[in-house]
Amino acid sequence: MSVSGKNPGGTLTKEPPGPADPTLAEQARRGPGKFWLLLPLGILLVMAMGAIGLRTDAQMAVLVLVIVVALVFDYTNGFHDAANAIATSVSTRALTPRAALLMAAVMNMIGALLGVQVAKTVSETITPPTGLHGLTVVAAGVLGAIAWNMITWYFGLPSSSSHALIGGVVGAGLASASSVNWSKVVDKVAIPMVISPVVGFFLAYFFMVALLWIFRRAHPGRVGRRFRIAQTLSAASMALGHGLQDAQKTMGIIVLALVTTGHSDGETVPLWVILACAGALSLGTYAGGWRIMRTLGRKVIELDPPKGFAAEATASVVLYCAAYIWHAPISTTHTITSAIMGVGATKRLSAVRWGVAGNIVAAWVLTMPMAALVAAVVYWLVHLFGA
Repeated sequence: MSVSGKNPGGTLTKEPPGPADPTLAEQARRGPGKFWLLLPLGILLVMAMGAIGLRTDAQMAVLVLVIVVALVFDYTNGFHDAANAIATSVSTRALTPRAALLMAAVMNMIGALLGVQVAKTVSETITPPTGLHGLTVVAAGVLGAIAWNMITWYFGLPSSSSHALIGGVVGAGLASASSVNWSKVVDKVAIPMVISPVVGFFLAYFFMVALLWIFRRAHPGRVGRRFRIAQTLSAASMALGHGLQDAQKTMGIIVLALVTTGHSDGETVPLWVILACAGALSLGTYAGGWRIMRTLGRKVIELDPPKGFAAEATASVVLYCAAYIWHAPISTTHTITSAIMGVGATKRLSAVRWGVAGNIVAAWVLTMPMAALVAAVVYWLVHLFGA
């Protein structure tokens, strides 16, 4: 139905019914449905190899192990955060799931090649010891992030992979008595962590109000068709921003590992690191993340194409500004989720399912300390058996 200028809380189109939940077989095909079961075994294996490496002074072998673990994190980041870019497009049927995943994977790859400033910020978060001891710290930090990613993925909560990684690295740094750059953590992580969701919420709210006013006399059917086309572009923009932000965080971890072993001065990011991180993130994205996709696409609010377009467009703007202006590793999850809440609030506050939103916020609050705790435990165990 069309809306009047006096009712900014109306809708531009009739909301179509959401897509049916994928079957268990579809989830198994489209995403790593049993991957979480391998998590404890994988962590124990990496810890054992790290301890063996410390005892035998096999620095190069441990460096390769840390790089592999970082790329595994990048992969889990891809399927954990695939919903950030495509949940709204799939839920409004602007794109089919397979087309959306393929588009997101390609745009993630391109976005990962567009800058390295966020990577440099991440690599400067802590100053670990040199050599094998430093590699142990970096590996423990990444393992803490992977563990929290898998836990929140299993429960369908869109927590932040970015803050899990930062929390893991800081936790391992504290456990090892490494120097933590607290000013950078506060200025580049903590403050943006609070500001970006707030900006995303209000920017999406006002943008949606503007769209409602501009198209208040338009035919609902035509508006829906046009916004489905526009949403294809906004989803691509969101995926590009995801690649720009999240692939760089893993680049920063690998650079940190290279610095601890004297293979890099930390001033530049090697091309092979950029390509490896871009590829791992893209593969993970294509694997999909149906549990989180359903939470973002259907459980927070009921989306239509105009709302999906407004949420993706505003979230993309926030991601680009953070990467190019502030060089801050902000959370794509926080940004798109708050934008979805913002567009939902234009209809009425009760349109946002605040119970689900509360669970998401709880996951946000717990992400950094829980990832830090897991990383600290991993560090202590590896160092205990390997020292």
